[in-house]
Amino acid sequence: MKLPPLGCALGALLLTAAPLEAQMLKVPTETFTLPNGLRVVVHEDHAVPLVAINVWYHVGSGREVTGRSGFAHLFEHMLFQGSQHVGDDKHFEIVQEAGGTANGSTTSDRTNYYEVVPSNFLETGLWLESDRMGFLLQAMTQAKLDNQRDVVKNERRQNYENRPYGMTGIKLGELLYPADHPYHWPTIGYPEDLTAASLDDVKHFFSEWYNPNNACLVVAGDVKPAEVKRLVTRYFGDLPAGPKHEPVTVKPVVLEADKRAVLEDRVTLPEIILAWPTVPLWAPDDPALDVAAEVLAQGKTSHLYQRLVYQEQSAQNVTAFQFSRPLAGAFQMSAQAREGYDLSHMEKAIMEEIARLAKEGPTDEELTAAKNSAEARSVFGLQTLLGKADRINSYMTYRSQPDLFNEELENVRKVTAADVKRVVQTYLTRPHVVISTVPTGKKDLAAAVPGVQP
Repeated sequence: MKLPPLGCALGALLLTAAPLEAQMLKVPTETFTLPNGLRVVVHEDHAVPLVAINVWYHVGSGREVTGRSGFAHLFEHMLFQGSQHVGDDKHFEIVQEAGGTANGSTTSDRTNYYEVVPSNFLETGLWLESDRMGFLLQAMTQAKLDNQRDVVKNERRQNYENRPYGMTGIKLGELLYPADHPYHWPTIGYPEDLTAASLDDVKHFFSEWYNPNNACLVVAGDVKPAEVKRLVTRYFGDLPAGPKHEPVTVKPVVLEADKRAVLEDRVTLPEIILAWPTVPLWAPDDPALDVAAEVLAQGKTSHLYQRLVYQEQSAQNVTAFQFSRPLAGAFQMSAQAREGYDLSHMEKAIMEEIARLAKEGPTDEELTAAKNSAEARSVFGLQTLLGKADRINSYMTYRSQPDLFNEELENVRKVTAADVKRVVQTYLTRPHVVISTVPTGKKDLAAAVPGVQP
């Protein structure tokens, strides 16, 4: 689902501040809203003769209901099957004949569709997006639904059921979040829900969510804002607004006790995942948790890499990250044990390094390296037009502002060693989820309950 880079745009990205001051990002934008509620952001960048057209609908699997999971992801497929004025399977063909590329992706909170095309095909790209926003239902048939339902089921088999460690993520969401929480079920959906979905169910879901007033369109690249506004008004201006929805709200996730599960899989090496409920995207503690993840298990100088991979050579790899989403966040850590080691050893090492960081905090050197690494990843994600368009759309969808680049960087730059120490003490000492994925028939390699003999 990822788009290969189609041209570096850093020439229009960085603005160096005065000496001794941190660099600031400059991503100029112009914003307007159509009467039907469609928000539009234009980022003008003439570094290369390309344009990225990026639409985000504020709907993902988290807006589905129990018993009807997988609809948002199903529509990621359905929207490429043709609309009233675009023939079946012609969307990709038109874009590819223009020398461009197109795709889409789905998460728990949004669905996006995009094209990157030569800038002289801007009008074509906008027409394609407007036609499926406004005229998809007229071309939707039972045959298309049945076809794409089977495609999605096969995708689930490929990417989850038959992929090593593939079912771990699904199990993690089920254990970490209550049954009625929007993040409990997987974005790919459950097969039985997809099977039960009728054509009327699917049409209703589209009518509810895929409307101008629930979308944001970002156009980034070799364009003029006035021309973009003219074309967007022409192709999207007469599309009717859809229902208005109140923001989704959830209670903070609190685990009363540790939850443990053991999954058997066709794998060679056992793997452990630990996850703690933390804070959502843009929460004050989110950046400090990002930095804590860097110190614990991101990169070859991190605590756990040095201990388990380099010194002990007991682990094949280790990772840590703060998984921040708009409604909730989770701090996740994993380690894959090498042959001869079990997951109890991995868990013990992870918990000891967490305790050490909670007691001592990071050194000045570790803190600087972690913040630099987090900042570098953020900036590298903006090297392409699509990368910038996607980030702008994220800001607009979740914060209703197009330019939060520097706020995001400053939030990381302001993190102190005391902040890291505090968030580790606050969140990573609470009850959490532990999932052991082991080779079939080798449950003895799973992490044992602390204090209980296996």
